Parts: sequence; C-alpha cells; structure tokens
Amino acid sequence: MSVPEQRAALTARMIGPEIPRLWCPPLTHYTGGEGARPYGRLDRVRMAAHWRHMCPYVGGFLVPGSTGDGWEMDENELVEVVDLALDLAVELGARVLVGVLRTDTVAMRRVITATIERLQSQTGESDPLAAMRKRNLAGFTITAPKGQDLSQADIQVALEGLLAMELPMALYQLPQVTENEISPEVFHALGQRYPNLMLFKDTSGEDRVGQAMRVPQVQGDAQEEDGKGGVFLMRGAEGGYAQHLREGGGCYQGLLLSSANNFADALNGILSLLCTDRMTEAGALSDLVTDIMAASFEALADLPHGTVFANANKALDHFMANGSKAQDAPTPMLHTGVRLPRPMVEAVGQILVDAECMPDEGYLA
Repeated sequence: MSVPEQRAALTARMIGPEIPRLWCPPLTHYTGGEGARPYGRLDRVRMAAHWRHMCPYVGGFLVPGSTGDGWEMDENELVEVVDLALDLAVELGARVLVGVLRTDTVAMRRVITATIERLQSQTGESDPLAAMRKRNLAGFTITAPKGQDLSQADIQVALEGLLAMELPMALYQLPQVTENEISPEVFHALGQRYPNLMLFKDTSGEDRVGQAMRVPQVQGDAQEEDGKGGVFLMRGAEGGYAQHLREGGGCYQGLLLSSANNFADALNGILSLLCTDRMTEAGALSDLVTDIMAASFEALADLPHGTVFANANKALDHFMANGSKAQDAPTPMLHTGVRLPRPMVEAVGQILVDAECMPDEGYLA
C-alpha cells in the first residue's frame, strides 16, 4: 500500500472511520493540598463531570496538553492523569492522544515506552496497537525538541527517531515552548515517509504548515486535498475559528482548542453552521467566542503561576461548573497549589455576564 493508504488504514483502526473535528486539551482539576503532594491531588469526580459535559460535542482529547499542565507534570503525575483519562474515554466512547510534553527526545521516548508497557500489562495484549485500542488511546502527541538554535535538519532527525517507533503519532507545533517551528518542508518530508504520522496541531498562530499544504506541488503524500490519507490538520491557536476552517476559506480540517473546555457546544456549532453554508451565523458565533477568550486571557495575563491557557479556562470553568453558585465555591486550584485570586475569577465572570453567556445552572448541579 502507498503511504496515504497505510495512513488511512491506521487512522481508521485507531480513531475510527471519521476523525473527530473538535478535540480538547482538558483541564486538570485538583483537590485540596492534603496528601503527599503539596499542590494537591486529582479531583477525579470533578474531572469526570467535566468530561461528561464536553463529550456530546468533543470527540477527542489531548491529555495532558499545555492547558492540562502537561509541561509542569512529572512522570508519576503523567501516569495518574493519563490512566484517568483513558478510563473516562472508554466509558464515554472518546479517543485520547497522550501529550508527550518533554523538552528532549530521550525523555519523550521514555514516556512513550513506559506508557505502552503499562497498557500491555493492563490489557494483557502484547501487540502495542491492540493494547492502545483497548484503552481508547489513539496515539502519542510529540513536539520538536526545545531549542531556538536547532536547525531544521536537527528537528527532522529528532522527529524521525520518534516516528520510527512505528506507533500512531501527532505532531504539535508549539513554538511558545519549544522556541522553534517545524518547517513546512520538514513536515512534508515526514508526511511522505511515515504513515504513522496521523495528525498535526498548530498553536503558533502563523499557520505556515497549513498554508503551505494548500499549494498543490507540496501536497503529495503529506496532505491529500480531500483528506483521504493525508495528515489531518488541526488549529490550536485561539480566535477566528470560522475563517481558519476549510469551509470558511482556511486550511484546517479540525480544531484542537483550550476553549473547548468551556465552549465545546459553540465550537461544534460553528463547525455545523459552516457545513450547511450558514457563513454569517458561523462568523457571528466565532466572533463571540473569540472575544470572550481574548478578554479572559487578558484578565489572567499577570498571574505568575501556570499558563494563561490553563488559568483563563479554569476561571471560565468555575462558572460553567457552578453557575449561580460560583460565588460560594472555592476558586480553582492550580498545579502549584495556589488558587486563582477571586478578583481575577470575578473579572472573568463579568466577561460572561456582559456576553450574556453566564449559565444559571452549572454542570455540577
């Protein structure tokens, strides 16, 4: 089989006949600070409720993504949050990409290998893909190694070493952390050679890879125009959602967004409206979510703990979960054990009120 045919077959096996168009890097919720870890423990009940709230609209999850504290977690924490996510995915019929958010390929390989070995032990399956399928694990999400001085040749060699493991993979363009970008040329070369490269998420906001893949002479095996056998392109940068999807004139087939933690229904609505040529309505809904997210990021921008993606979405989730009871509930806890300051959380609440998006009843009711 050709590379596109192999990729299509692997994608169908690991994800299904259709790749979900909306994915989310879910928040990681924590309980109080008791226990061995000073910052607290996973709030399993809250996380399960949150996932159930999203699952009617979200088909896949990246765990842990940057929004889920993936860069801050040690490997023991990674095991805990991934196992919980896979339990929820099996229960809810969702798919999970494990975020291998490490700054070098040695650490990435160690996480991938340990995860496969754990799944084999849990499932009794010796075949890695069979073990992954039993736990609804679609693949592993890897980034370029960190370093602003790395050449494109260095980045390509590093990624080839991981793709040569022959496991289903997604590439994550995240220059905000890696200090570099995977070039369109490197992406194209990897897509032509490795059928296990299934998905690509770009959080840069520059969209260089996606735009380049629209040019016929560089599509080839890396990106078929009809999406059959091509690498599935997902936008991870917030804002302007409608215009960046193919139906709206953009280059992306799907979205993998932190805002899906709180606006999964709206983002799914944008996709549905675009598919029925209701461009004006899709644009208006896109503008609404764009404005709320931009204002929320600004409200949390000065907090010295965590990432603005996690902090803003935790503040929004505080109201989505609690509704009118939010004022009486403790503010969200971050990975460090610090709670979001109530004035900042209340500022985000006012953003929701002004946008007429404050729920009367939260999903915890």
